[in-house]
Amino acid sequence: MNCQFFFVILWRNVRARTETLYEYMEDFRTLCQHRRSIRRYANRPVEREKIDYLLQCALMSPSGKRLNPWEFVVVTDEAVLRQLSGCKTYGSQMFDTAMAGIVIAVDSSLTDTWQCDGAIAAEHILLAAEEQGLGACWCHVFGRDESEQMVRELTSIPENYAVLCVISLGYKNEERKNYDLEKLLYNKIHTEKW
Repeated sequence: MNCQFFFVILWRNVRARTETLYEYMEDFRTLCQHRRSIRRYANRPVEREKIDYLLQCALMSPSGKRLNPWEFVVVTDEAVLRQLSGCKTYGSQMFDTAMAGIVIAVDSSLTDTWQCDGAIAAEHILLAAEEQGLGACWCHVFGRDESEQMVRELTSIPENYAVLCVISLGYKNEERKNYDLEKLLYNKIHTEKW
C-alpha cells in the first residue's frame, strides 16, 4: 500500500468519525475561536489515527522555499511524557497528564526561516488537534539550554537540529471559555499605515 493511498483512507476514516462530534466547526474562524491551550488531560489514550492526522496536517504546512526543515518525534511512552513535565521550571507541567506529545525539531542550517517554518507546523498541529476533539498546548524549549538539551536527550534528536517546542496532546480534562469576538484586540489592527 503506498503512503498517499494510506493517508487518503486514514483521512476518510477520521473525518467520518469526527463530523458528527464537531458540527459546531462551521468555518475556520469558529475553529480558531474554540482552540485554547489545554493543560490537563483525561486518562484516555489518543488514537494513532488522530496523531497521524495531525502529522499529515503538519507536513502540509508552508515553509520558506519549500525546504521543509522540520522533523517530528511522536512521544506516547508515559515515562518519557512524565519526564518532559520537568523540562522547564514553569510551563511544562501539562506533560504530567498528557497522553501524547509531538516534538518539533528543525534543521537551522537549511534556511533562515527555520523558526517560522517550525512554528507554522506547530500551529497546524494545534488547530488540527482542536478540530479532532483533542486538547493541545505548545511548550517552548528553544533557547532554554537545559530544557532543549533534556528534550533532545529524551528523544534522541541529533545535535545539529534545534529543538523548537513540544506539543502536549490528550483528551481535554478542563474547560476553557471560547474567545469572545467582542473582546478581541482590534486596536492592534492598522490599515495602510500604523
